[in-house]
Formats: sequence, structure tokens, C-alpha cells
Amino acid sequence: MNALKKMIGNIEITKDLLMLLIIGGLYALSIALSNTFVNVFLWKQSGKFIDIAIYNLSIVIFQPITFIIAGRLAKRIDRVIVLRLGVISLAVFYLTVLLLGVHAEQFLILLGALLGIGMGFYWLAFNVLTFEITEPDTRDFFNGFLGLLTSFAGMVGPFLAGWIITRMDKLVGYKTIFAISLTLFFAAVIMSFMLNRRSAEGVYSFVRIIKERKRNANWKGILYAHYFQGLREGTFLFVIVVWVFITTNSELALGTFGLINSAVSFLAYYVATRFIKSEHRKKAILFGGIILYAALSLILFELTFAKLITYGVIISIAYPILLVPYVSLTYDVIGRSWKAREMRIEYIVVRELYLNYGRITSICLFIIAITIFDEKTSIPYLLPIVGIGHSLIYFCVRKIKFENKDENNELILSNENGSNV
Repeated sequence: MNALKKMIGNIEITKDLLMLLIIGGLYALSIALSNTFVNVFLWKQSGKFIDIAIYNLSIVIFQPITFIIAGRLAKRIDRVIVLRLGVISLAVFYLTVLLLGVHAEQFLILLGALLGIGMGFYWLAFNVLTFEITEPDTRDFFNGFLGLLTSFAGMVGPFLAGWIITRMDKLVGYKTIFAISLTLFFAAVIMSFMLNRRSAEGVYSFVRIIKERKRNANWKGILYAHYFQGLREGTFLFVIVVWVFITTNSELALGTFGLINSAVSFLAYYVATRFIKSEHRKKAILFGGIILYAALSLILFELTFAKLITYGVIISIAYPILLVPYVSLTYDVIGRSWKAREMRIEYIVVRELYLNYGRITSICLFIIAITIFDEKTSIPYLLPIVGIGHSLIYFCVRKIKFENKDENNELILSNENGSNV
């Protein structure tokens, strides 16, 4: 703990904050090991982009539905229990993939639903706990350090998974990495028992928080920003992975792609965490969004592995520049909004609804494009359309302002354990 404090400066690290970072790290490592290769695993069975799109569309449809249900549960029971439900659901997903094996392509919607449900429970609880456990002066650290852990997992996970798959019989290799992910999720469940209990009270009224965008310009801007964030993420989360595999026909090359990009991202998150101050957040968001969109020019035509690697390195620098200030700004807007303490769960649910609306829009556009037109022709023209999403975030948040009175009224919120959130 002392060594950590020397690295990060004079920031108070509570036990719950540390435990939440560890759980986030275990989740990131498990997802880094397997999630990329689930898409490739399905692609090798099907060979059709439409099937991969249907699987990913199922995920982003079931995820917001689960967020609504998880939000109601979090109002009635301990939110740490909701976190466990998410981790257990994700473990069930990987267990199902293991059991289905070569028949997985016949159950695309089932698999997508299981993963969406698991992510819905997990991220609702994780985001609410982040909001409660962190304070305004620790949010940039938490988001940045979680980014470091995620980047480190991204370095180790895909490369290790690619190496395991290429060293073993392909099916055995895939089953091995899915089994490792299963084990990591069980470890996360065990770690969750070290978090303090955090119950909520009151009526669950997420519809009221949706309507709050008409009264709160800051909240409206954040919601639109998340829609545009999802617009890019929906398609890019699976297309780039499949393109790398198609270009190289090698799981190890895909792992190398992840290793290089995450190594760059690891350093970029560290720099972003240390040097992007709150007064420079909006400029950083604009700069990061421009870089992300400009990077697309590398991969639209004449695709090569070298171009994909270069693209990956550029976006690995841009994402931390955008996300560290953007995520912190989001939590600050929620913290200063109407009845933030009482309605914090609803704010998280509504935010995720808009994010997934964007993802659903993106994947539906992808499915329409490849259904009407040839895949090779339509995808390069579609990507610049959905890819502009992150560049539009700045225009949604640039007018966000905080009044001083909100600093005292809503931002510092006591939770059940007496700490400030």
C-alpha cells in the first residue's frame, strides 16, 4: 500500500476501493483471455459476418434489459450481491461455451443473451460501487488505474490465449482458455466477499431519471455522448478482431495484436492519469476523438496486418486521452444532479441504456449494410459512418458547467458506511 501511494501521490486508498480495483482487474483479465477469441471461435465455425453480428446484437439487447432489472434489485438488496450475480452469470456463459464446443454457432442468440445478462448485472453493480466508493479527488485515479489494469490484462490475456491455442489442438486450446476465464470469475466472486455491504432504499424510478434530461442540460449532454460512444463501439468491438484473424489466419497474430496495442495503452493510461487535469478534460476529449476518427483512414482499404497494428497503436493512445477525463466527467455530472444520492442507481441504468442504444443502432446498421450489399464493399463505407461516434462526444459535453452551490449540495454524498461518494 505504501509503495502504491508513492506511485500515485497523496490519494487516500480505502479497502473497498482496492478490492473493487482487484475485482475489475480479474474481470479484465478473464475478458482479455477469452472474449476476443469467442468471436473468432464462432467465426471459424460459421465464416459469416452476419452470424457474428447477430451474436453481438444479442449481447447489446439483453445487456440494457438486464440493467433495468439489476437496477431494481440493487434498490432492494445489497449491491455487492448484484455484482456476484453478474460474475456468476459470466461464469455460466463460459461454462456453456465449453459444453457446446463445435455446436456453439447453433446457439448464437443464447450465448449472446447469457453474456449480455452477465455484463448487465456486473457493470450495473460495478458502476454504482465506483460512484459510491470513489470521491471527486479519487475518480481520475480510479479510472486511470483501472485502465492500467485493463491494459495490462490486454497485454497478457490475448497473447497467452493465442499461444495456448496454437500450441494445442485448436478445440482443446479454446476450451483451455475458456476454462481459465471460468476460474478467474470464481476468484472475483470470492474477492467480492471482502467488500463492505452496501444496501439501498427508496423507490426505483429510472423513468423519472430519463425525463431528468429535459431539466438538466448537463445530464442531457452526457446521455447523448454515451449514445454516440455506443454508435462506434457496437460494430468496432467485433469487426476489427475478425479482420485481424482473416488477414493473418493466426490466433497467435491476434494475440500479438492485443499485446502490442495494450502495451501502448498501458503507458498511455498512466500518462493520462497523471497529466490530464480536470480543467483540461474537454480539450482532451476533443483531441482523443479526433485521433480515433483519423485513424480509420488506415484500415478502410487495402487491409494488411501492418496497417492494423498501426491503427491499433494509434487508438491505444487516443482512447485513454478521451476516456479518463470522459468517465470522470460523467460521474461528476451524476454526482451534481437531482437527488444523486437517492437516485444514483437510476442514473447508472439510464446512462447504460443510452450507451447500448448506440451499440444496437450500430450493429443494426451493420446487418442492414451487409444484407443489402456485399460484405467487402459495404463494410469499408459503413465504418466511417458509425466510427464518427467518439468524435461527437466533445460536442455533447462542451457546454457542461457546474455551479459552485452544487459542490456542496450534491457532489459530496454520504453513503451507508459514513464515507463520501
